[in-house]
Amino acid sequence: MISSVAVLAYEGVSMFELGVTAEIFGCDHSAEGLPRYDYAVTAAEPGVIRTDAGVPIVVEAGLDRLSTADLGIAVCWDQPDVLPPEPVLEALRTLAGRGGRVLSHCTGAFVLAAAGLLDGRRATTHWAYAAQLASRYPAIDVDPGVLYVDDGQVITSAGTAAGIDACLHLLRQEHGAAVANAVARRMVVPPHRDGGQAQFVPAHVDEADDPANLAALHQWTLEHLGEPITVADLAAHALMSPRTFARQFAAWTGTTPHQWLTRARLLRAQELLEHSDDSIEQVAAACGLSPLMLRRHFARLRGTTPQAYRRTFSQAEPGPGPAWAATS
Repeated sequence: MISSVAVLAYEGVSMFELGVTAEIFGCDHSAEGLPRYDYAVTAAEPGVIRTDAGVPIVVEAGLDRLSTADLGIAVCWDQPDVLPPEPVLEALRTLAGRGGRVLSHCTGAFVLAAAGLLDGRRATTHWAYAAQLASRYPAIDVDPGVLYVDDGQVITSAGTAAGIDACLHLLRQEHGAAVANAVARRMVVPPHRDGGQAQFVPAHVDEADDPANLAALHQWTLEHLGEPITVADLAAHALMSPRTFARQFAAWTGTTPHQWLTRARLLRAQELLEHSDDSIEQVAAACGLSPLMLRRHFARLRGTTPQAYRRTFSQAEPGPGPAWAATS
């Protein structure tokens, strides 16, 4: 279980990405029942550092704090062609060698790559730098089409906001869906975004497309997950042919309607397993699934069973309600 978090800062560090790590891991919200972490911003040379916005910050912790953390985070590295200082890379290797986890935001993947922590692994970075990362470090399986990659000990994420997705994913792993959703609710962001970076790559958009209708359909679907909804039903509800609907849905979300619907049902199942005493059959029915399909989806997408998930993350007291409905 992660209890200490250290973020690497340097001259010109992204103020936004530091803020993301501070909001998720550095702010004390334990009074709301959320986990509290021993959080520190670290640097190779502690002292005054200017962010990318020109705002000076005082960094008191050095690399010894980074090397002894349970989780080390490398945020956006603004010079991908320049190797980070060797002491920084050694601190990251020491952290990983102790069994600690590492996470990168955006081009922070270049820092982990320079430390050799991505060799032989699947990883991602901002789509604009993916080819450069793959060319410079051929031992890495670079996937430019996803928001983040969880490769066990190492998590890499794409552009700036995808760092939020990766951090919420880590919280979900550590503490369950309820905690991740509560943090997402506080930040007023979706607890989970389907799709990949393709939806953010500059492309021509037909002005006849109406994403607002799809957004309304998205919300309606979340409110009716217990019903036997099919992709054909969604297309009919959107007044589109299944083919047109699938194309516009993919353009808007970066995923297929079927994949999105399955993941939405699974997220709701996690909430119910954590906060209710309903049987597996009742949970499956509330999510529009059969017990068999619920177990299959859990095994494929979560690597566990519904029963095992409940034993790990069940809450003594029910929460305030399904967070996916409040934040989607």
